Amino acid sequence: MAPWVPVSRPGVRRNLSLAMPMHDLIDRLIRSDIRALAAYHVPDHAGMIKLDAMENPYGWPETLKSEWLEVLRAVALNRYPEPQGPAVQAALREAMEIPSEMAVLLGNGSDELIQMLALAVAGPGRKVLSLEPGFVMYRMIARFAGMEYVGVPLRPEDFSVDLPAVLEAIEREQPALVFLAYPNNPTGNRFDADDVVCMIEAAPGLVIVDEAYAPFTDCSFLALLGDWPNLLVLRTLSKMGLAGLRLGYLVGPQVWLDEIDKVRLPYNINALTQASAAFALRHKSLLDAQAQAIRAERHNLLAALSSLDGVHPYPSEANFILFRAPKGRTDAIFSGLQGEGILIKNLNGSHPMLEDCLRVTVGRAEENAVFLSALTGLVS
Repeated sequence: MAPWVPVSRPGVRRNLSLAMPMHDLIDRLIRSDIRALAAYHVPDHAGMIKLDAMENPYGWPETLKSEWLEVLRAVALNRYPEPQGPAVQAALREAMEIPSEMAVLLGNGSDELIQMLALAVAGPGRKVLSLEPGFVMYRMIARFAGMEYVGVPLRPEDFSVDLPAVLEAIEREQPALVFLAYPNNPTGNRFDADDVVCMIEAAPGLVIVDEAYAPFTDCSFLALLGDWPNLLVLRTLSKMGLAGLRLGYLVGPQVWLDEIDKVRLPYNINALTQASAAFALRHKSLLDAQAQAIRAERHNLLAALSSLDGVHPYPSEANFILFRAPKGRTDAIFSGLQGEGILIKNLNGSHPMLEDCLRVTVGRAEENAVFLSALTGLVS
């Protein structure tokens, strides 16, 4: 049988002059608040020393890669993955010491879990509250879900919590969701734990403590789950060296996670990610050693940045350092580093409190040395 091909119907002509212009159709169908957004931008990093995205700079030894590839050989790509990822959940519980009475929900990165939380509670007049400057996806996903976003400024001198201002905003806005990055991105500092407790107790809705940078700090709310009925903890495997897998996990009481699970798309964690994550977590000692190396390099990098005239770095408990460059020279320094083959994050103009700020991921010792040498030449 000959393949089907479209044919013209006699007497039928398209009147292009009457067709609705595409941009008019877009204006009619796409929400105005979505049209006002810019898509999340990921810069080209080919051939660069990549210090812009808070990634673990260390890979795996070849022997471990070979073991991992053998695991992948057994994955049945013709079958759908396990919906709940039981093997990954079991590996997470053991590796992360998740309280046995708490449930776990997996997401395609923590971004998907933030979106699931927003979709689960979205409704007329519902609001999301967080601290500013903070993780941009809280604001973006709130808008995606049709919710209002409320940002409460941190103290400008050190990016600490302005607790009276936050408590007043919580009372005034009555947010359905409060996101608290702990430590905070992009500032790197960890908020005072007592301040976090005050916010949990004041919030009328859910409070999600986002511990994306847990491998680089010694403080966590994971063991405190259950102490408050509205507390959930969000984490990711990205920062500890598995960014390519896109696996996040939400921990909290079963009754909460059962409701949030209802907006999860079926089979959201693919089979290769599940097999790879379960394998990697069995070798968590390697990832922990890499995190300790990053912590040591963070200390060295902070000291070196502090010695540069005109450069003001901020203390960090994450795997990056925010620093303020000489006034008015930030964009030129960023471009100069790119010219030297070094990619960091330019935050100048992204938020009023981040004027003249750049953020550098802690890399390997040799990468940090190249970055510091180039930066020294640009600021001197």
